[in-house]
Amino acid sequence: MKKKLVSALLCAAMVATMVTGCGSSTGTTTDNTSSETKTETTTDSTTDTSQTETKAESTGKKVGVAMPTQSSERWINDGANMKSRLEALGYEVDMQYAEDDIQAQVSQIENLIANGADCLVIAAVDSSALVNVLKQAKDNNIPVIAYDRLLMDTDAVSYYATFDNEGVGTAIGKYIEEKKDLANAKAAGKSYTIEFFMGSPDDNNALFLYRGVMNVLQPYLDDGTLVCKTGRTSFEDTCILRWSQETAQQMCENYLSGYYADEKLDIACTAFDGFAYGVRAALEGAGYTLGDEWPLITGQDAELMATKNIISGYQTMSIYKDTRILADKCVTMVQAVLEGTEPEINDKEQYNNNVITVPSYLCTPVAVDKDNYKEIIVDGGYYTEEQLAD
Repeated sequence: MKKKLVSALLCAAMVATMVTGCGSSTGTTTDNTSSETKTETTTDSTTDTSQTETKAESTGKKVGVAMPTQSSERWINDGANMKSRLEALGYEVDMQYAEDDIQAQVSQIENLIANGADCLVIAAVDSSALVNVLKQAKDNNIPVIAYDRLLMDTDAVSYYATFDNEGVGTAIGKYIEEKKDLANAKAAGKSYTIEFFMGSPDDNNALFLYRGVMNVLQPYLDDGTLVCKTGRTSFEDTCILRWSQETAQQMCENYLSGYYADEKLDIACTAFDGFAYGVRAALEGAGYTLGDEWPLITGQDAELMATKNIISGYQTMSIYKDTRILADKCVTMVQAVLEGTEPEINDKEQYNNNVITVPSYLCTPVAVDKDNYKEIIVDGGYYTEEQLAD
């Protein structure tokens, strides 16, 4: 716990330093990034499930779902998929979004408990702030499912549904390794500049992802094949509180002006599509143009805007995480705790929350780029060609 608090404080201090004199981090960065994503996701769902599934006869049981924010496309889709599948099984669903406000989420969960939820599904804003309210759930015999963000420091969690988060980082690292042919670069006399934009220190997934990235890339940093001119390679130095796109842009702007005035940035290793949008805005502000000088930019979630950017070349790749599958696995967990059965579990070792090791189901992430997005995303029914052409 102390280590986690130190990481969070270090990251918060770094962010505060970078944003001095800048506008509020809640503002819109550019017209083609966060604001456009929000507009599109309110009208274009990644799945038709909510339109095709109908409510079953009521079971008389209520499921409370607490989601972190609607500012990211993936959480909107996660919520829609979850609600649709639960209602199709006859459960009443009370869906709440906290908009990344910790106290708001605490209050929402308290209300879900007071309003008679029979089961809680929680994707935490900051799980360390939920320990007391989760104890309330346990005291009221309400089972809790952690959704894509592990609930830390509590024994009040029954199961965890997520993607293989270290696998996400490994996939990002391997993509960079292969696309830049890092294994042969040193012998060929080549090196590449790289900067890292990692996830929030209050999200346990972010550290797993970072580990996966560094398991692949650290040897190339050590031998000079990859050069990080800022020297920021630790998780504490690269984490971005609340997965803020605006902070990622400010970081990148500072890096470009302070370290890359005379040399181009070759790789932006980002852990989230929102970070990739911020990096794009910073690069364009620094005079980069699409073409040979444009860096390799990674991401995660394969958001609609990110997929469009992959097609156009402004983002190189993203990690595709089919939230329909994740919602399905979580729903089986809800059914299990409400009906006294056992859900499918494929990991009982990795996810220790400092109190218990939580039985988990890990979905498999997939790297997508310009070469395979049609096969994986379009043919898989996640987005249509029409959505991507808008």
